Amino acid sequence: MSELTATNDKWLFSRNVDLSVFLGSAVVSLLLLAVGWRLGILDKASPEWTWVTAILLIDVAHVWSTSFRVYFDVEEFKRRFWLYALVPAFGYAVGVALYSEGELTFWRALAIVAVFHFVRQQYGWVALYRRKLGETARWTWWVDASAVYLATLYPLAFWMTSLPRNFNWFIEDDFVALPELVEDVLFPIYVTALSAYILKSVYLYWTDGFFNIGKDIVVVTTAICWYAGIVLFNSDYAFTVTNVIIHGVPYFALIYFYAKMRRETSGRVYRTLSQHWIVFLATLWALAYAEELLWSRGVWHEREWLFGSNWDVAEWKIWIVPLLAVPQLTHYILDGFIWRRRNNQNVKIV
Repeated sequence: MSELTATNDKWLFSRNVDLSVFLGSAVVSLLLLAVGWRLGILDKASPEWTWVTAILLIDVAHVWSTSFRVYFDVEEFKRRFWLYALVPAFGYAVGVALYSEGELTFWRALAIVAVFHFVRQQYGWVALYRRKLGETARWTWWVDASAVYLATLYPLAFWMTSLPRNFNWFIEDDFVALPELVEDVLFPIYVTALSAYILKSVYLYWTDGFFNIGKDIVVVTTAICWYAGIVLFNSDYAFTVTNVIIHGVPYFALIYFYAKMRRETSGRVYRTLSQHWIVFLATLWALAYAEELLWSRGVWHEREWLFGSNWDVAEWKIWIVPLLAVPQLTHYILDGFIWRRRNNQNVKIV
């Protein structure tokens, strides 16, 4: 992403974009909770319109957005060819090995990687905002990191100490139960971490006039949405709208602005697909639909109204399921490499 002008020194993208993708996505999530309450669906399975908008058009589509960062960018793909080629190949091989040990073994392993990715992304936004405003003090890093990590880890601990819940990450029983003691110990640490963050922010503003509003929005919205979606409500609908939207929407923005930076030096296809945000999203939605069509017809046998009739390929699931999971596994793993500054000197995010 290109370096921003002095007028946007407090923001990663710009004032309007940051407020829209970070604060706006959280507000939409909470409004959808209110809608769900009014419609009486908080105690029921998520309706189909929720799956289409949150899962298909946001969650699955944002996985495919990694293609604009890596696989659609020929120059970047060649720069780290072995990393970008071996991650999906190795991921598929490991997936087949895990699935051969049992379906639940495969999904539990994938859930662990997915949860790690979701948690780390929220920390990543905090780290980017700290870098943007030049926050280097070690003690403030400890406070910030503790707050954003506990904002995600405590709800997860509550989830795994309160099984079964009315929602799952992927499939039923993909989380392993933890002793209730874990939640009992973690709760006061969670409260302390968030309180320390608030006190630290007030102190810095009071003493130095320092105010990192973007970072504060990320920490506060993460804490509210993860608590509401996992702890406050025992609802598949609530978990879906609070977990997916604040995760996927900011990532769309990150990839789109990266593509904007790369557009002029990339090939014709890359320029065409990234020339406008509507074309950019339409490309990702088409890829997401194609993937989910294969999942639906070959594995889940759901939503014939959207994807058509099912296929009988049960004997091939050991090969098909890990293959269909390759895009999301690749996204989870590569996301830990492609934004590190020391290995990506040509990517100036902040």
